Amino acid sequence: MFSKSRINETAGKPGEPEKTKSPDAVPAASKPAMDYAPVASKGKAAPSVLSSDLSVVGNIRTTGDIQVEGTIEGDIRAHLLTVGETATIRGEIVADDIVVNGRVIGRVRGLKVRLTSTARVEGDIIHKTIAIESGAHFEGSVQRQEDPLSTGRLAAPAPQPQLAAPAQPAVKPGDGL
Repeated sequence: MFSKSRINETAGKPGEPEKTKSPDAVPAASKPAMDYAPVASKGKAAPSVLSSDLSVVGNIRTTGDIQVEGTIEGDIRAHLLTVGETATIRGEIVADDIVVNGRVIGRVRGLKVRLTSTARVEGDIIHKTIAIESGAHFEGSVQRQEDPLSTGRLAAPAPQPQLAAPAQPAVKPGDGL
């Protein structure tokens, strides 16, 4: 049932002198487990999926990828944003890569923007490169910019200094007015 493994054999053929083994020649199976160092996954993380039965009110921000199938009322910022056929987004979307299969009501800003044949966009598109498939519905303007991600609503506005109104003289009854 069990057999001796070759790891336990220390001598060569009978009658031959025993060879000394260097520590590097020890088989990997006999090395202690503490020599093992886990390697971080070099694969890309899976996209976050917002399902068709999900409704979100508020802004979403990530450095990863998002696939939206539900309804979002708010701005979205991501690396890759895929708007599914069942999705509706009311707000500004900003991403390096944007693929629109569903409905977007608001501004679209991306380095690469693609509207598929099922896309419905009502708003302006600011892009570096754009592709619009036949059958896509689009109402708005298209503007090419070298860096479309650098401007927009998602950045916090700079505070404006408040100017005090000049003092008005008090009007008294009987001053001739």
